Amino acid sequence: MDLPQRPFTVLISALGGEGGGVLAGWIVDAATALGYPVQNTSIPGLAQRTGATTYYVEIFPVRADALNGRTPVFALTPSPGNVDVVLASELLEAGRAMQNGYVSPERTTLIASTHRIYTISERMAMGDGRLADDRILEGAKKLASRTYMFDMAALAESSGTIISAVMFGALAGALESGAGPSSNGAAPPLTRKACEDAIGTSRGAAASLRGFAAAWQRAGQQTQERPVQPGKRWAGTPSDRVRQAFPAETHKILEEGASRLVDFQDVDYANLYLDRLQKVLESERQGQRGGATDWRLTTETGRYLALLMAYEDVIRVADLKTRRSRFEKVRKEVLAKPGEPIVITEFLKPGVDEIASILPASIGAALLRWAHKGKKTLNVGLHVKTNTVSGFLLMRSMAWLKPLRRSSLRYHETQPLLERWLAAICAAAPKDLALAQEIAECGRLVKGYGDTYNRGRGNFVRILDTLVAGKPELDSAARAIAVKEARTAALADPEGRTLEQSLASHGITPLPPAAKPITFMRRPPAALEKR
Repeated sequence: MDLPQRPFTVLISALGGEGGGVLAGWIVDAATALGYPVQNTSIPGLAQRTGATTYYVEIFPVRADALNGRTPVFALTPSPGNVDVVLASELLEAGRAMQNGYVSPERTTLIASTHRIYTISERMAMGDGRLADDRILEGAKKLASRTYMFDMAALAESSGTIISAVMFGALAGALESGAGPSSNGAAPPLTRKACEDAIGTSRGAAASLRGFAAAWQRAGQQTQERPVQPGKRWAGTPSDRVRQAFPAETHKILEEGASRLVDFQDVDYANLYLDRLQKVLESERQGQRGGATDWRLTTETGRYLALLMAYEDVIRVADLKTRRSRFEKVRKEVLAKPGEPIVITEFLKPGVDEIASILPASIGAALLRWAHKGKKTLNVGLHVKTNTVSGFLLMRSMAWLKPLRRSSLRYHETQPLLERWLAAICAAAPKDLALAQEIAECGRLVKGYGDTYNRGRGNFVRILDTLVAGKPELDSAARAIAVKEARTAALADPEGRTLEQSLASHGITPLPPAAKPITFMRRPPAALEKR
């Protein structure tokens, strides 16, 4: 008989905890049950979103009893251009496989989930550090022979299983619909029954089989989907005030902003938000000079103002962590059955800044002065089990401080800075909407708490002091460009040195690097005796 010239190859790229090893084992078991020679190797990766673990399977698509005692020689690792199927548990993993040359238009079928789990570098970015999903999707169309791409994470969640079962179903469905190598090789007929038998009847098998069946049907339909756009869905009843006082183009953002601030504090705080935005809206009207506008200035200012007014503090964190919706979400994520107990441990490590921020303004300021003068730090790690009565009440007691937030140090620091920022936007808008827009975008710089907040706030104030309030020789167009460049530099470098270089290009004397003193600690006598 004429034998295939090469084995059928499958490369699996999955994140930690997604069952990539289980999936590879299922493929091996299904191929073995059908009598095909098979080999599986794996390359361990790093934890979760800093890297992936890859599994490589080679199957010789001829039954072993038909080889007359001969044994195929398998490779231990994949090579670029020689992979028949790439299975990726997440969109960026598909992009990684394409970047490494494992996806080729002459040979490779790409089966990938379109959902995203953001990398550490994406999350650490001062601004929007997300990679462009569209580039990966366009690359898949050009580089893969065939693609089967849909949101496998959502399908796994709806089936009550893990994503590896869905990936297995997608592979089986793709093979049955004709996915496979070119004429010099053959795809092994991994039948649906053989795959389902490989999953078996152990605990959790019923849910895995549901996910397998749903993905098998989805792959047979060759449904192509774009990834779901990340972000929170618009929620809440539209405010009558937003509908009556603001243009329709702004309603989506402003309604969400008002809803967020009611949740963060109260209705009066949301009305303060809208009071501020009405001034921005009026200044944008003055800057139109009779021309049409999409009200982008009001919309974007409303976006960042809502985020800045609903800042993260200990009160907010405690509130979110003790809500019924969070406990329900955790139970759903870990696939807990009704009545099955779960343990939730919150790891907290508040610093001096976080504690001072929720204290009354005078007390908080005094605490910070004492800490900075004596170079005092606070590094107390707390492990609070919110599934217990004592742990829940401890966490919830911090959330009950919400009515006192308006007297806190963070509130008194934040509001004047916001008023200054909004005043600069309103002053610039009648003269130059482009400049006002660039000033509004600077709201992206301030976020988080602790050192992240302090660095972002420092960069924000630095731009307001130098390029917005200073440099009178710059006209509006040049000032807008300078503000944009400085903002981009600040987002690129959390330490602020790139920002100072940008400011220096406009004749502004750069600040010296922040001092990082070295503190020498005296070794306790007891430690010396032990040595």
